[in-house]
Amino acid sequence: MAAGLALLAGAASATTAGAGSDTRLTNDNGTTGYTYSGGDAYAGDEVLTACSTDRERQNEPAVEADPRNSSLLLGSSNDYCPVLAPSVQNQNIWLGYYRSSDGGSSWQSSLVPGYPGDTSPASTRAQVNAASSGDPVIAWDTHGNAYFGSEASGVAANNLSKKTNGDIWVGRYKNPLGENGTPARDASYFAYSRTIANGSQAPNLLGKFNDKTSIEVDRTGGGCDGFVYFAYARFTGNGTPGIFFTRSTDRGNTWSNPHVISNTLKDVQFPDIAVTHDGTVTVTWRQIESKRAGETDAVVYNVSKDCGQTFLNQPLTLANFVHYDLQDRVGGSSGTPVDSGVRGETGTPDAGSGAARDCGDGRDACLSGYTFFRQDSQVRSTADQNDPSNTVFVVFNATKPNTETSTGTTYGTVTSGTGSQSGVYFTTITNGVGQGDGTIVDSQDTGHQFFPDVAAKNGKLHLIWWDSRHDAGYSRTRPPGNTSARTTSGDALEVYGTSKGYMANAFAPATPVTDRGTNGNFEQFDGRRVPFAGDYLWVTAVGSGAYVVWTDWRNTVAGDDPRPFETSETVPDGFDVHQCRTAADNYASDTCQSAGGKDQNIYGNSAP
Repeated sequence: MAAGLALLAGAASATTAGAGSDTRLTNDNGTTGYTYSGGDAYAGDEVLTACSTDRERQNEPAVEADPRNSSLLLGSSNDYCPVLAPSVQNQNIWLGYYRSSDGGSSWQSSLVPGYPGDTSPASTRAQVNAASSGDPVIAWDTHGNAYFGSEASGVAANNLSKKTNGDIWVGRYKNPLGENGTPARDASYFAYSRTIANGSQAPNLLGKFNDKTSIEVDRTGGGCDGFVYFAYARFTGNGTPGIFFTRSTDRGNTWSNPHVISNTLKDVQFPDIAVTHDGTVTVTWRQIESKRAGETDAVVYNVSKDCGQTFLNQPLTLANFVHYDLQDRVGGSSGTPVDSGVRGETGTPDAGSGAARDCGDGRDACLSGYTFFRQDSQVRSTADQNDPSNTVFVVFNATKPNTETSTGTTYGTVTSGTGSQSGVYFTTITNGVGQGDGTIVDSQDTGHQFFPDVAAKNGKLHLIWWDSRHDAGYSRTRPPGNTSARTTSGDALEVYGTSKGYMANAFAPATPVTDRGTNGNFEQFDGRRVPFAGDYLWVTAVGSGAYVVWTDWRNTVAGDDPRPFETSETVPDGFDVHQCRTAADNYASDTCQSAGGKDQNIYGNSAP
């Protein structure tokens, strides 16, 4: 057995928890560490060594179960563990590869090959030109292959460049024994990665930049079985974005020329792909309110009846809604807030000049004085490819009716100064026909619900979302995790979940998935000035149940920020993290970056 595979298969050596307990996927704390995921012999490198102990950040998780082996789960995230590698050129963000052979009770951590500093045999099979990669998505076929999709940022071998190439790429892991090999070896050998759409080498996102990825594979057993589908949003300078689609008919080796499927619609993001039993490909996305186009917020979709080769000339509207997009006005010490550690993204919300999507300290401070990570209304969809009803299940979060209220500050969720309560909605598309705006899944008097996701299998639906119903500081007038005094309200967020049969009228009562709460407002980005949690959570169906992954801050070490801009805080807000800075270099250097202040992780657990 190859050395790399042997390490991945060693579940007993990984972080372990009992059934129903939160389990860590990202073992960068000196326990089991990060190992090579390529599947052949490799002793490792400085990046994997740094990843094993640096207690870095991870967010935007993904997880999917092997259709041939329900005990085998693969996960991923934006993994920042390489940023403390010794060589500057190897300090980057990359796609995680996390493997569980026991249904999610334990995990071995790794990276998808191709990262800067990768000298493994698999690096020669990776055709990626990037300094960093993120926005991970995963999909399986029924032949032992798993596909990891990503968007790429920066220039290979020059991670200090301000150019953002915005390429899109997909990597394939296969069973080294072939598609008839034992399912325990599924997706354990890195076959290759391919760049499928190129951005442009323009600075600061002003060129062609591809983002917001989604992936799915046809598992119907029909004529297009094994086809891989990929959709993403493309931004072009200061122009309007579009939803683009491409497909591979040879297991991710070659790809069709990407083509736009959003057509005349403007300001679109967050595509997701579902394949129904008859092979129909449905792509859903969010249409974003735009002052210049006079549009309303909506869930929009397009349909292909020929395995993704062509789509309808005009997309269809499924549901209209009022958005829940956290926003504020810039009020920092030096200009517009930027997430330099997040690859500052364009898009939601279209709130005009001086708007902020997230708020923190210093140059990332906002006029309201609150601290929060960006949260926008999201759209997710799925289908059970064995379900003959050909139904696509869609979830999204939006402002609940009659909850809009003045915040009394520049903070808002509908507009600056107008807040609201967010709820999760559910609707369907059956045989290509939308079934309307949908209904609230779990209406509560208190708490926000956001970042929903949905999975379907064996006649059962599984829904999950972030929920702040137990937030001690909850109010429609301020962001989750904040008190009226602009301090932390403690563990404000939990992942909640519910389920129902496909034909059932109502969902079961929602229950917590996490065994403890968390607060996502720790200032771990842009030089420890602002929070960031990614843009999504993820759920996958496993047998009659499900498995959920989320971003978590239980391991973050809080602390004091000694920099001068913190003097404006008369009362510590509790969002600062542990760091070691002195006046000797004007507080520029943090000499204890691996001491826990940036320790953001991915956790997982089973769900209803």
